[in-house]
Amino acid sequence: MVLLGGLILSFIMAFNIGGNDAANPTDCAVGSGVLSIRRALILFSIFVFTGSLLQGFMVMKTIGRGVVPEVDVFGAFIIVLSANIWILTCSLLGKPVSTTHSITSAVLGYGLVKYGLNINVHVLVMIILSWITSPLCSLIIAFIIYKMLETYIRRSRFSTSLVFEKIIRILLIFSLCFSAYAFGANDVGNATGVYVTIASKLGNIPDYNAMILLAAYGAIGIAIGGLVIGPRVIKTVAFEVYRLDVLTGLAAELGNALTVYLFTTIPYMLMGYGLPISTSYATVGSIIGAGIAKSRKSINKTVTISIAMFWVLTVPITAALCGLMYFIGVAIASI
Repeated sequence: MVLLGGLILSFIMAFNIGGNDAANPTDCAVGSGVLSIRRALILFSIFVFTGSLLQGFMVMKTIGRGVVPEVDVFGAFIIVLSANIWILTCSLLGKPVSTTHSITSAVLGYGLVKYGLNINVHVLVMIILSWITSPLCSLIIAFIIYKMLETYIRRSRFSTSLVFEKIIRILLIFSLCFSAYAFGANDVGNATGVYVTIASKLGNIPDYNAMILLAAYGAIGIAIGGLVIGPRVIKTVAFEVYRLDVLTGLAAELGNALTVYLFTTIPYMLMGYGLPISTSYATVGSIIGAGIAKSRKSINKTVTISIAMFWVLTVPITAALCGLMYFIGVAIASI
């Protein structure tokens, strides 16, 4: 019964991820006016599913077995429940809080109660460092891409033509698809990664097969969540942090897509664990980078600080909530 309840909560978690984080791949295309929210979300759903199936296992392994040795059934239930509570709260407030921070902090809270200090500190440190470096990386990449595009436009005799603008728009749609693919590969593990060991043991199947099944399950929930409650957060990120035109939209989306893909793929190739970075961090970092490249005065500092505040609060709140709930649950069960 606990396992069934946990899987239902994982689907709700995926739904909340879609609702909160659908803004990450789509905000630039929507904010620049290239696509409507509806069309952007349809593309988002297709490519999130593809990325989840093809590369979702890279980060799923990190969530399920990277920070802690393994997660028991009750622990998985509490991890997903505590992260869900925080993510849903922030989604309803229209704040793009990091689902990666939420689930990883919940795993940390569980691990400290269950294993004490016998957690994988190396992997945890790598994850935390990626949280710091990924937004800086996306900011720098977006800044460079914008400057390169701006330089090319100034030198090109086609820079004011409708053909050139159409090419930029097509590239922006392509970058949305690439970003959604990378998002699926990185974020599906947040919803279902804690069940890798459990699914493998109960189904008596290899970890890889279990991860593929869990990836498909999570991707469906993410797609539905994006379509149902994603528009609210998309409006916040696409129109309030920085008002995007086509050029800044393209630079920001490419910066976001490249960052998420690189942090998912390269660490897995080097050490066997993809890093679950905050795609919310990456996307806002890329928007700010493109915005700075164009005009520093255009950045809405108030909204940016508000978003950052929710990110900072996520780690202690979710870790404490999960640790406390797991401790109380185990104490009650032992009576």
